[in-house]
Amino acid sequence: MDEASWIDLYREELTPLYRRVSRRVGADRALAEDVTQETWLRALDAWQRDGVPKAPGAWLATVADNLVRSHFRRQGARPTQDTDALGEAAAAEPSPTGPTRAAVVHAGLARLRPDLASIVAERHFDGLTLAEIGARRGLSERAVEGRLRRARRTLARHLDPDALDALS
Repeated sequence: MDEASWIDLYREELTPLYRRVSRRVGADRALAEDVTQETWLRALDAWQRDGVPKAPGAWLATVADNLVRSHFRRQGARPTQDTDALGEAAAAEPSPTGPTRAAVVHAGLARLRPDLASIVAERHFDGLTLAEIGARRGLSERAVEGRLRRARRTLARHLDPDALDALS
């Protein structure tokens, strides 16, 4: 990819990518900037080696989502975390020493299969319609709806209802 094309792509995709990451990390601007930067660094490395993918925006979104998930897992949002503690954290007001609501929601999302977590994020964080999600994934609206329902049931088992309200 030549430099002019790279710059054009960067200008086109930077703002949507940063907004996507920001919605997923809550008010942590430094984290959003770090994840966005790391995503672009990985794109530069991979695209020089393998070429630019057919859907660079989707590629960037997937990498960014994975980086956010990895961050929250490292921060203690592991599947082995006590579910009662998750519920209590979701119900409590965010504090400087406790988890933010975003961290609690991401802890729940970390319990989902990556494809289901991504569908939930696209629907509730990015505001995509079922048709838009389906088109991105080659699925029917009905299939997307079924996967969302399954993901929400799993989240409902692990999060307090107040934390689930953050997804609407």
